[in-house]
Amino acid sequence: MELLKGNNLFLRALEKEDLQFLYELENNTHIWEISGTVTPYSKTVLQFYLENAHRDIYDVKQLRLVICGTEGNTLGLIDLFDFDPKHRRAGVGIVVIKETDRNKGVGAEALQILCDYAFTVLELKQLYANILEDNGRGIHLFQKLGFVKVGVKKDWISSNGEYKNEVLFQKIND
Repeated sequence: MELLKGNNLFLRALEKEDLQFLYELENNTHIWEISGTVTPYSKTVLQFYLENAHRDIYDVKQLRLVICGTEGNTLGLIDLFDFDPKHRRAGVGIVVIKETDRNKGVGAEALQILCDYAFTVLELKQLYANILEDNGRGIHLFQKLGFVKVGVKKDWISSNGEYKNEVLFQKIND
């Protein structure tokens, strides 16, 4: 199997042609709750981000990859963030954009590819994910891929005038 390629999809670096896709994603208020975003992004800011997306994970502590179907169609994004090479760990975030692409194995395959890359190429010891307690699909996805619930952050996320708990999951590469 090629690096960053699965049976039904592949992961690739961001390209300048992804500007419109990023603009729509980053300005989707339904995603703001999980991304911590509170203001819209301009195309100018996102263009600057794309111009710097080539920078090394050891420099910027983040790796954002586009999830693509076998025909090259864009399905979502998957990130490694808070990359810590000393302690050999990173956070993982994933979003599959269209509802019609969810519950079809896209997230599981993308997450498996990223885990394999993180553990094999980056030689990480562990990955972690922060998932809202009411995100049953997200919790199921990470548990399916071997992530274990290790804690709950009470009243962690403020959303629409109420607080939500966030669950911390870890996957340790033994």
